[in-house]
Amino acid sequence: MPANQRNLSRVVILGAGFGGLWAARTLAHSSADVTLVDCQNYHVFVPLLYQVAAAELEPEEIASPVRNVFWKISNIRFAMARATDIDFTKRVVVASGREIPYDFLILAIGSAPNFFGVPGANDYAFPLKTLEQGVFLRNHILRCFERAELELDLKKRQQLLTFAIVGGGRTGVEFAGALVELIRGPLQRDYRNIDFRDPRVILCHSKDKLIPDLPEPLSRYALERLRKMGVEVKLQSRVSRVTAEAVYHQGNAVFPTETVVWTAGVRGEPDAEKWGLPTTKNGQISVLPTLQIPNHPEIYAIGDLAYIKEEGSPLPMVATVAIQEGVAAAQNIRLQMEGRVPCPVHYRDPGSVATVGRNAAVAHLWCLTLKGFPAWILWLLVHLFKLIGFRNRLFVMVNWALDYFLYERTVRLILPNEPQEQCRTASVKRDLPRDIRE
Repeated sequence: MPANQRNLSRVVILGAGFGGLWAARTLAHSSADVTLVDCQNYHVFVPLLYQVAAAELEPEEIASPVRNVFWKISNIRFAMARATDIDFTKRVVVASGREIPYDFLILAIGSAPNFFGVPGANDYAFPLKTLEQGVFLRNHILRCFERAELELDLKKRQQLLTFAIVGGGRTGVEFAGALVELIRGPLQRDYRNIDFRDPRVILCHSKDKLIPDLPEPLSRYALERLRKMGVEVKLQSRVSRVTAEAVYHQGNAVFPTETVVWTAGVRGEPDAEKWGLPTTKNGQISVLPTLQIPNHPEIYAIGDLAYIKEEGSPLPMVATVAIQEGVAAAQNIRLQMEGRVPCPVHYRDPGSVATVGRNAAVAHLWCLTLKGFPAWILWLLVHLFKLIGFRNRLFVMVNWALDYFLYERTVRLILPNEPQEQCRTASVKRDLPRDIRE
């Protein structure tokens, strides 16, 4: 450590997601020696991850190298390592075999898919939380069409061409629309031996409305739009079991399929419980209004890992919450370094937007409610603005333009190419690294 930094407060941030990245940005050029730790050397713009799975964007177009974000900031360092333990007494994080001391610690390790105890979901369903999972799902979908092109058994072909999405929140709705457009557009041109009356996209949602946090008219519009596009939307349909060849629903409904995409919910990252921290049933850490962990005023939990209520309801596990909490936690650490008292956090809901295929979206921002084409334009602008880096914005804009004007998705590559037998079902995930498997 440089001599001029030895007397600085040491702040360690675990996780380079939205919360961790914005916390580090807030501590930039401060009197803190900041170490940002993550097992991956890039930040992923998760709201567009479904477009990687739908072959619309390259994975590197929604990812930014962490070192590139902070290369001009001298008091922030990055360590590519996996945190395996925390010694709260010695104030040390153990990451990839080395000890990283801290005076203040921000836990921003995010969330993992929540399968709600559904048998087989952990083994056979495809989560959509990481960049690797997005690429893996894209490869699987394309392989299903390659196999269906050669399949002579009609039942087996129908099974290959049925795609079930579990969860009618924002990700499930957006992915369903993008997948239908991929199938009805580029793939219909590519696979001449397939009768494109066979492919099915089924969206299963346990509640009675899509995207529950939106006003009723917008949810209804999203439902009508998806059904008009050809998505089979099943409301109040709870999944009871997932196998390698089918998804089962309560009420004895069975859909033969080899593709079950799980967007039904998330839970706090299990590492928090492993480290001995008190967690809720959903794996989150109950924090104080200042985001500090009880009995540990030097430790903050933010984003999906933090359980905090406002007006009687827990804050949602979304990017906007993580960003605001990351900024607030960093500001509170700066107050503590100055000998002042941390301030309670108050979430300001900026609203939300969700696309429902070409030229259609729903938006609820403050008092503004939009749907259709105006909401879609707003969705484009919001996501382009929030992407990190000019290069990413440029390439995403180019790919969107190609898709919009030419109905062309150029990312229809199966990479890396794996042996066919390993690609038959999602159970191959059990042989993948933990980051991909979860």
